[in-house]
Amino acid sequence: MNIATPKFGVGASALRKEDGKLLRGEGAFTDDVKAEGELRGYVLRSPHASARFAFTDLDEARSAPGVHLVLTAEDLSHLGPVVCQTPLKQPDGSKHALKHVPLLCDGEVRYVGDAVAFIVADTLAQAQDAAELIGIDWEFGDAQVGLAAALEPESPLVWPDLGTNQAFLYRMGDRAATEAAFAEADHVATVKFINNRLVCNYMETRACLAEWDSEAKRFTLTLGSQGVHNIRKTLARDVFRMPVEDFRLITRDVGGGFGTKVFNYREYPLALESARRLERPVKWVCDRTEHFLADAHGRDNDVTASLAMDREGRILGLKIDLLANMGGYLHQFGPYIPTLGATMSTGVYDIRNLDFELRGVYTHTTPVDAYRGAGRPEAAFLIERLIDAAAREIGMPVEELRRKNFIKPEQMPYRTPGGRTYDVGEFDGHMTRALEKANAAGFEARAREAQSRGKLRGFGTAVYVEACAFAGSEPAKMTLDADGGVTLYIGTQTNGQGHATAYSQFVADKIGIDFDRITVRQGDTDELADGGGTGGSRSIPLGGVSVARASEVLAQKMKKLAADELEAAPEDIELVDGVARIVGTDRMIDYSDLARAASSDDDRTADADVVQDEATYPNGTHICEVEIDPDTGIVEIVGYTIVDDFGVTVNPVLLLGQVHGGVVQGIGQCLQEGVVHSEDGQLLTASFMDYTMPRAADVPFFDFETRNVPSTTNALGIKGAGEAGTIGACPAVANAVIDALDRARGIRHIEMPATPQRVWEALNG
Repeated sequence: MNIATPKFGVGASALRKEDGKLLRGEGAFTDDVKAEGELRGYVLRSPHASARFAFTDLDEARSAPGVHLVLTAEDLSHLGPVVCQTPLKQPDGSKHALKHVPLLCDGEVRYVGDAVAFIVADTLAQAQDAAELIGIDWEFGDAQVGLAAALEPESPLVWPDLGTNQAFLYRMGDRAATEAAFAEADHVATVKFINNRLVCNYMETRACLAEWDSEAKRFTLTLGSQGVHNIRKTLARDVFRMPVEDFRLITRDVGGGFGTKVFNYREYPLALESARRLERPVKWVCDRTEHFLADAHGRDNDVTASLAMDREGRILGLKIDLLANMGGYLHQFGPYIPTLGATMSTGVYDIRNLDFELRGVYTHTTPVDAYRGAGRPEAAFLIERLIDAAAREIGMPVEELRRKNFIKPEQMPYRTPGGRTYDVGEFDGHMTRALEKANAAGFEARAREAQSRGKLRGFGTAVYVEACAFAGSEPAKMTLDADGGVTLYIGTQTNGQGHATAYSQFVADKIGIDFDRITVRQGDTDELADGGGTGGSRSIPLGGVSVARASEVLAQKMKKLAADELEAAPEDIELVDGVARIVGTDRMIDYSDLARAASSDDDRTADADVVQDEATYPNGTHICEVEIDPDTGIVEIVGYTIVDDFGVTVNPVLLLGQVHGGVVQGIGQCLQEGVVHSEDGQLLTASFMDYTMPRAADVPFFDFETRNVPSTTNALGIKGAGEAGTIGACPAVANAVIDALDRARGIRHIEMPATPQRVWEALNG
């Protein structure tokens, strides 16, 4: 039987209901929020990567026009640091030292952009002028920015008290069994590469407005975030050591997050403390160069990986040695990111023997933390580059090597050496479909035609699996409002994904109501007691399930109210078009009258907090086809095919947007983006003049479809899609570039980003 997809229900391509106000310029981003008498905050940052310092003059700045406050570390001894929340257990059971981010540096800086003082004035210009008046005596030290070099014996130390730049050691797998597998292998393939450091570059830079209520002894902080509740916890518990109830955090519209707006940053408590001292609102807004210097960076791994295979190409074992740059401090989730990637290091392949050694490394650079995908893009790039290299090493078609080693559907649920349990997956199915859609069989003819035009053509495939929507829950609360509308309160935070639209689809499915009469409220700790925020592609797989369940509960309550009013049985009531009606009759009552009929708030409210016990595992195949101009080194993507498995599609239009955006970020990393430091630690790529971002002309039209296998872990079969595009794109593009270079000149390695200069140099030796 065919069931029509509802106009606004789950599965419908409903257009984003939140876009109207944004297109009209009616959005309320953090810097749009004004407070009477607000002052402006400014952070004085270190121009040096490694130095000791002492203030020689603060009085002139403090007495400068318009200045109300100048804070240094000495003024903040009663406050705690921005704490790393993810310490690791080392192989010997010991705990590694935790070097947290101080609110302001106390006599020593560890990267260019480290915070030295906080100035509050009537205007930003006055605060900046006052910063110029602060006298500082600098004693320069040698900087260490190279990742591998940081572990050499004579390397300058970021933290001399540790006696090493190794932040921690982490191991996963069975070393003895893996060594035995390598000993009996017929083939061993090895890759070495750098997974390049990235700057997030969301459209809206970070900002905050801090306020202090001296009567209630309570803070209010308005900020752009990916979830207010976790930031409130860290502010209250770790920095101010006050009850969380003494903090109200508000997030309004957000112009992009990508993981980097999840964290508590030092500017938030600095603004809050200033507001408390001055009893006036204090606003801080990050400029673009500050964003490059001070917001957590992403990726930055140095990797050596080897694959052992038997004569037929079956994988016997995988060895990985990975250095993960932590920067000058351990950021909030910094150590967790590469270890999360480690759990996914075997990808879609039936690899039983794994030896993964990870060393976290301090350098005189900006701290590193989660950036879209958070460890899983690094893992997918590693295994897919290695599989591609292994196929070239043994002379086997790469799709044949993949098929030979895929985890089969009949092996599900499958427990990986990294401790992950894949519930379902048909990896060969979507790879076969993607190869068909990309016309892999016709590639050789296209390559010859390109050659006739003087171009080098390459074909690259990546088959990925990721973990997201991790075990846990996202509570949802709903009310039937007096005007007959429905309001949803939920602790996730949209930062461009379209939550108001997607969540409304779950509500519309259960409660027959006009789409525009559903209000989604996020980002206010006074409206909802707790929430997990947005990150790890969790909002729809976890939040959507709770919203659907709460909608069911509210629908039952509404039917009971209607049954009482209409003198019928609840099972005879249907909810359609904003009214509760006795099925098959014209007797009805609208939702506003239902709300008035409720004898208590409980009769018109519903809560749900559905707990999920395991992550979900989206997967798919990306195929990229490139042409390279050997005279210029320019890489052009001439074809891009995606077949993904997201379990269940909630909204095809929103899904397409998420996948497109993710793929563009993956393309950016592979071909264009990359942080560059000078030897003394200066950030040479600190603006859009120097750091290249992908533009519309750099990407092709995408050929995208889904081949969904519903998750058995998630109550609605959803797997999550927010990060998947980024995870599949980077290895697909890299494999295509290397395929073109290998066909032309036998070149089988190039570092990212594969810029025109780098490609030209590779081709010209």
